[in-house]
Amino acid sequence: MTTVVAYVDQDGGTPRPAGLEALGAAHATGAETVAIVAGLGAADAAATLGGNGAARVVVLTGTETYSPDRLSADIAGVVRAESAQAFVTSSTSLGRDVAPRVAAHLDSTLFSDCTSFSLDGETFTMVRPWMAGKLIATLKSTAPVCCVTLRRNNFQPVETDGTAAVSETAASADMLALLKEIGAAAGGKLDVSDAPVVVSGGRGLKDADGFKIIEQLADAFGNAAIGASRAVVDAGWRPHAEQVGQTGKTVSPQLYIAVGISGAIQHLAGMKTSKVIVAINKDADAPIFKVADYGIVGDAFEVVPKLAEAIKAAVAAS
Repeated sequence: MTTVVAYVDQDGGTPRPAGLEALGAAHATGAETVAIVAGLGAADAAATLGGNGAARVVVLTGTETYSPDRLSADIAGVVRAESAQAFVTSSTSLGRDVAPRVAAHLDSTLFSDCTSFSLDGETFTMVRPWMAGKLIATLKSTAPVCCVTLRRNNFQPVETDGTAAVSETAASADMLALLKEIGAAAGGKLDVSDAPVVVSGGRGLKDADGFKIIEQLADAFGNAAIGASRAVVDAGWRPHAEQVGQTGKTVSPQLYIAVGISGAIQHLAGMKTSKVIVAINKDADAPIFKVADYGIVGDAFEVVPKLAEAIKAAVAAS
């Protein structure tokens, strides 16, 4: 029987959506799925995961503080103990921090930011953007343990009537690094990596004040985050936390609206897998229109305020 181990990130006893996506992706392969949870509230989170596809759950105790080297060593230990053929986790900041270390412990190679993960017989197949999104690569693993991080918002959590056997494993004492503090984002804004709707702006907005129309459109949705191109961030108009692209964050929202963004390949690498892409640009030949599902050729300062009013009215009527 093929076994896949999934690390499920959780917060105070509640599994994070990205963690449930990773567990759902593992379950969808048809393999026996073992979930790992750690951190404060891990036992509470573990009690719910049988209904999300886990056959068994391992709780790493003594992990109330986060140490990436300790956690990765302990995850690798569980993978070995389960004789698993694959390890998956979501491509969150924690997943990107831990997964390469897990792969190193297992003498394996990491397939990062994958948009598809499947099992054909005994072979795992992954799909991921390649060469800054210029290509979509289909990859197969021949490693004893296939290690994968999964792009967020590309996989569906599952709901089952199952229950999972829960066991505990004490965390190792060895650690080289320890996380002391996490600072919350100012104003409680949605992160572009988590938001179902992302409204991004580029140099076509002329200056930092031009982003007021982006903020208005994001506010109209009520559940949207603000994104920005690298040129905008380099100019100091918006913080780096909002940058979408090859050197920023990778997003896959249900709706991505690109305003005044030409569509350089580096930006497309960070948002090309969005479910629906809307481009607003006064240049009809802008490359962004080649990947857009819907395009509006026009002045953003005329189009966006009208669109914000229409969205606000539609949300109010729903």
